[in-house]
Amino acid sequence: MADGGQRASAKLQSISVTGGLLQLQHELAAGDFVEIAFHTQSGAIHGMAEMLNPARKFQSACFQPFRFIALGDEDHSRLRMALDAALDRGFLSSASEQIQRPPGF
Repeated sequence: MADGGQRASAKLQSISVTGGLLQLQHELAAGDFVEIAFHTQSGAIHGMAEMLNPARKFQSACFQPFRFIALGDEDHSRLRMALDAALDRGFLSSASEQIQRPPGF
């Protein structure tokens, strides 16, 4: 939810402990404070964020980064667990791709 109580839906492109990247239909002003809510395998995460300058603009969409400015302890814990799980999945996936049977075995 942006300043003024307006609602906007966005697609979460990437996330980190400090912020993330949203795909929006219309850019928000850099410096706008927003309430962000999204679901992970670890549970729902709600927090306050500051919008940063758009990274890319297209006719039908805009990619805009944000940084978290307030996360509750439980939300921060769920975010960490979700990121750790994603990192584990990525590591295990790439490790299994690297372990292959040599030709002739």
